[in-house]
Amino acid sequence: MIEETQQNSAERKSIIGIIAAISKEKRALGKGNQLLWHIPEDLKRFKEITSGHPVIMGRKTWESLPSKFRPLAGRTNIVITRNKEYGATGANVVDSIEGALAAARLPAPDRALRAGGQTGKASGGEEIFIIGGAEIYKLALPFTDRLYLTIVDEEKEADVFFPDYSQFKKEISRECNTENDPAFCFVVLEK
Repeated sequence: MIEETQQNSAERKSIIGIIAAISKEKRALGKGNQLLWHIPEDLKRFKEITSGHPVIMGRKTWESLPSKFRPLAGRTNIVITRNKEYGATGANVVDSIEGALAAARLPAPDRALRAGGQTGKASGGEEIFIIGGAEIYKLALPFTDRLYLTIVDEEKEADVFFPDYSQFKKEISRECNTENDPAFCFVVLEK
């Protein structure tokens, strides 16, 4: 009985991951509600890592997605907004990071009932991904276990920046592509 309770508790624990592409020095994220870079390898990595898992984003990030990609396929999409009347077809809408994380941890059929949206097609709540934007990253950072960063060796003009992540000191992996223009590294960090 005790083993079963411990197993159920372990199954409910979700890893919270943030995934972002940022500049090396200033942690630049975007400008004018758009990404600064369109690096094919980064987009492929994003899809591979997040597919089958809940993704949490702010309203502006949701609206920045091209309509043909909304909702992101193969993932339960959860949108955070303070606007209680906001509708995001194909996504669950919540009003806080805590509400988003709670919705993401529910079994897929229950997510819609509790979060007020449509049933997501993806399960995979053992790892939940925060995908932007800057304000949502800042709110989610205290809950985050792991960062999946694409660190781009180029500084562009930006109006949004990734929050300080200096508490994530343990490097799990690093894969650099110095042949690309701009050069970048895929880095996974934990606290």
